[in-house]
Amino acid sequence: MTRLLIIGPPGSGKGTQAVHIARHFSIPAVSTGEIFRTNVSDETPLGQEAAKYLDDGAFVPDHLTNALVRDRLGDTDVLPGFLLDGYPRTAPQVMELDNMLSSLGHRLDAVVELRAPDSELERRMIQRAKEQGRKDDTVEVFRRRLDLYHRETHEVVAVYAGRGMVVSVDGSGDPGEITKRAIAAVEKFLAAGVAL
Repeated sequence: MTRLLIIGPPGSGKGTQAVHIARHFSIPAVSTGEIFRTNVSDETPLGQEAAKYLDDGAFVPDHLTNALVRDRLGDTDVLPGFLLDGYPRTAPQVMELDNMLSSLGHRLDAVVELRAPDSELERRMIQRAKEQGRKDDTVEVFRRRLDLYHRETHEVVAVYAGRGMVVSVDGSGDPGEITKRAIAAVEKFLAAGVAL
């Protein structure tokens, strides 16, 4: 059973890498961002509420996000493990995730941190907006998200680093090479943990 979390600034390729890493470990990728976008597109009550925040480049409030993740982690397909993408984003959400996993008798095995320079991240976001027609990917929104990441989400990395769970991966360059680096780093980390 492998339970992973992938984290990194906007444009770092979390979504792309989450799919490939999850496939390698035969676990589902659980993306809060995709769930939010689906709900917004389908105009569900949660989606309508989430849209107010997403359109401004703000994070969806903890109570909405926590409830969504709690429900998802109760699904049978995540019993063998999962890779969380987009949660937790704040230190209080780390504590909430700890409680959720503990109540299920589980814990995280590792946290994959993707790193890339801000200039490369911005270039990627602009390219993605053009390719996918995503209205939420404007330069202004991207810069607000990046600022939020540096101010809030980086605390999440610090918490997990303090627990010795962070596997840092260079997120620059070719996506296929990033995937290889990430998988190799996680396998090495997990093997070292088993050996202890």
